[in-house]
Amino acid sequence: MEVKIFDSELKIMQILWREGDLTARQLAKILKEQIGWKSSTTYTIIGKLIEKGAIERCEASFTCKALITKRQVQQYETKILIDRLFDDSFEIFLSDIFNGEK
Repeated sequence: MEVKIFDSELKIMQILWREGDLTARQLAKILKEQIGWKSSTTYTIIGKLIEKGAIERCEASFTCKALITKRQVQQYETKILIDRLFDDSFEIFLSDIFNGEK
């Protein structure tokens, strides 16, 4: 699944990938402690991730579950980077990485 995940959304995904399924309330608490987000901010971003199909929320307990893997996001973001900065050339990308290596 190819889904663009923005930085704020990635913060929620990283917690779900690390911790597993959590309630929206648990996510809000963690993000308040880690970066000072208000609960409303967390809930808004959860809603965006649900719309994108990146997570699902079970209505009974409002448990959030990641539907996409970290690897899927890494692959998508790498492809976008190569397309945008390296003229869609994996060879140029690798050449640049290895020639810049010290």
